[in-house]
Amino acid sequence: MVGIAPPIRVHQATGNTQSQEVDVHQPDEGFKLTRRELLLTSATSVAVTLAPSAAAVADKAMAPSPQKAPVNAKVSLTVNGKQHALELDTRTTLLDALREHLRLTGTKKGCDHGQCGACTVIVNGERINSCLSLAVQHEGDAVTTIEGLGTPDKLHPMQAAFVKHDGYQCGYCTPGQVCSAVAVLDEIKRGIPSHVQDDITARPRATNMEMRERMSGNLCRCGAYSNIADAMAEVAGGKAGRDRT
Repeated sequence: MVGIAPPIRVHQATGNTQSQEVDVHQPDEGFKLTRRELLLTSATSVAVTLAPSAAAVADKAMAPSPQKAPVNAKVSLTVNGKQHALELDTRTTLLDALREHLRLTGTKKGCDHGQCGACTVIVNGERINSCLSLAVQHEGDAVTTIEGLGTPDKLHPMQAAFVKHDGYQCGYCTPGQVCSAVAVLDEIKRGIPSHVQDDITARPRATNMEMRERMSGNLCRCGAYSNIADAMAEVAGGKAGRDRT
């Protein structure tokens, strides 16, 4: 606590020759405060005052924001010839709609980034990576999965050729490989060009190189590519198996 020195009485002469006592306070010589110390003391006081409010702001910023309810939408799909009416979260991919809502687990979830092809299905006659496509985008579309190509009692020709030529090992990528292979032969039949064609205006042929290029988006970590090519060649009529160009 800063002390205050006692007043000193000083006699001051006035014009009428009378004296008047004046109180003069002398500062305590023991208390000294430099300008730097004053600034530091003021800054400390301000920091102590603002600290609780700053902490409250930080706590509020770190608090999790309340989650919003998901937005659902109705979508109608024809999957493997059967009509399905679903109400889905708009963020649901076609892959998850097939696996989790329709229980068609033949379509596999591999990388979930559209890089491996395990989730390949056929939509309106064209192959797509179902992990990259939202289900609500396919209102009214016709979707074919591996379950829709054939059954154990009546295999699709491509499925039978995969079995015959051992076009799989672990089998995880096989549903996507088969769906893609079926679509590839249809693309060639329809005259859709590819990157390996010298003349894109010419009609493509089902050569080994042509089919390998078109199947390059379907990865097989077991390395059954040659057997897959042989299976596709058989279904294509054998030309691809003989022509390695």
